[in-house]
Amino acid sequence: MYPLHRQREQPIFSSRAHVFQIDPATKRNWLPASKHAVTVSFFYDASRSVYRVISVGGTKAIINSTITPNMTFTKTSQKFGQWADSRANTVYGLGFSTEQQLQQFAEKFREVKEAARLAREKSQERFELANPALNIAAPQLSQELSEERHSPPLLSVNGPGEEKLFRSRSAEVELTVEKERVKKMLSEGSMCEINLEAELFTLQDSNAKLVAALQEANSSVELWKKQLAEYQEETDRLRDQVAELETQLGHPAAGQTSKEELTESLEELEALLRAKDQEIQHLQSKKTDVGELEKENEEVMQRLQDVEKRNAELESRVQSAERMLAANQEEQEQAEGEVRRIIEVLDIKICDLKGLRESLVKLVDK
Repeated sequence: MYPLHRQREQPIFSSRAHVFQIDPATKRNWLPASKHAVTVSFFYDASRSVYRVISVGGTKAIINSTITPNMTFTKTSQKFGQWADSRANTVYGLGFSTEQQLQQFAEKFREVKEAARLAREKSQERFELANPALNIAAPQLSQELSEERHSPPLLSVNGPGEEKLFRSRSAEVELTVEKERVKKMLSEGSMCEINLEAELFTLQDSNAKLVAALQEANSSVELWKKQLAEYQEETDRLRDQVAELETQLGHPAAGQTSKEELTESLEELEALLRAKDQEIQHLQSKKTDVGELEKENEEVMQRLQDVEKRNAELESRVQSAERMLAANQEEQEQAEGEVRRIIEVLDIKICDLKGLRESLVKLVDK
């Protein structure tokens, strides 16, 4: 099913950007949907005349937004833009590396939105052409009703003629009601089909990623098994050679290599055997390297978050210390002003005391 879906829906434009989604709790903050820049593509489904913006991160679709004529892509900065998707009940944000990439994406969004509008109009026209009875019934009914208003009342000599006229008009009213009901059912069915198709695309994309990863893992396992079998065969051959050399050392014959040379050869073969055993152990441990790397990556991310938290705490402490320093400086300035005022008052009192002393001296002299 997935290859047929790919044949039906093809990318028409692609770019790379960091993907964000609005925080559903606050509706203000952005939450990163990808750890790094990912490919964001416009897809067109020719059989359904539907345009989508799709981005896949890892094994899941982080963007699956069907473009409608009432959507608007807004550039909020030189390298960031956003649009709201009422069907997904979220707001998507894209951060580009250059302003040119943002401009190209915004222009393509406008083109796709206009194409979606034209496709919807053509779809409605095809529906009306495919169902002419539904389009003719309402005008005929309104025309007959208007003629009924302006024409004199019909008189029937016998009862069956009047009954036939009533039945004809009742059938036309029922046809109009049926037309509205069919339109409503088609609209609801189209919306459900679009949502189900979006979910199907997401599941198919995830399935393809998982199948590819499984095939790659199986091929790696088969390769490791093959190498392991080759190393085991080489190990058995070397062990046989070691056993043969040991036998030759135990039963020397004329024309054979000297004991020293055989000992050296034996040591070299044992060293080669140990090296092969190490390679086998290394191949067997490769399977766990991926998990260890992921674990190390998680630990590094956790450490980075801890460092960011500590940095924020240090910044708050620095700000608090700066505020305390400013308050202390202000208090110190106030205290210095108070001291200066007290010194001025003391100087005035000392001057008064000096004047009083001079007056007393003069009185004593007299």
